[in-house]
Amino acid sequence: MKYKWLNKENNNKLIIFFNGWGMDESIVKHLEFGCYDVIMFYDYNDLNIDLNIISGYDTKYLTAWSMGVMIASKFNIEYASKTAINGTLKPIDDKYGILPKIYDLTIKRLNVNKFMKQMFEQDENIPEINRNYENQRKELKAIKTYSANLDFKYNKVIISSNDKIIPTSAQVRFWNITPNIEAGHCPFYHYKTWGELL
Repeated sequence: MKYKWLNKENNNKLIIFFNGWGMDESIVKHLEFGCYDVIMFYDYNDLNIDLNIISGYDTKYLTAWSMGVMIASKFNIEYASKTAINGTLKPIDDKYGILPKIYDLTIKRLNVNKFMKQMFEQDENIPEINRNYENQRKELKAIKTYSANLDFKYNKVIISSNDKIIPTSAQVRFWNITPNIEAGHCPFYHYKTWGELL
């Protein structure tokens, strides 16, 4: 697993962002930081990370998106709040996530451009992601081998009404709430600040 500081200004509040599969910071670079430092975890080819990099903060907040919702559950970090965005703790699942047969087909026939178009709404500018294709494919395979800590509890859940990646209906079944934002799988352009996601 990799990390990147999106903002490090010695604030005493830290937002930890677990990104989705295959992504970098491009999808959230427009968000204003306010009074928060922000670190992004991404590239889940392995889950090795030194959590000492986030020591020294009085308060930590979790924002997890897509596959990051499941990945975040595997780490024992104390948070003041935990937000899940368009993901579940069973993201590859017949009932609560992407159908396993669809996921396997995606690994075999990975088309990143098609995936990106499905993530965004038609009127949005699709950002360029600076990730290596083979690295992304390996990450897909690695994610399939992980399982969530099902005891991990999120206190805020954001579900888009038109998610074509992790189907909206699957998220509704898992969380037992109705969609609460009119958006596609990547809803970040509907927000201006990191604080709105907490």
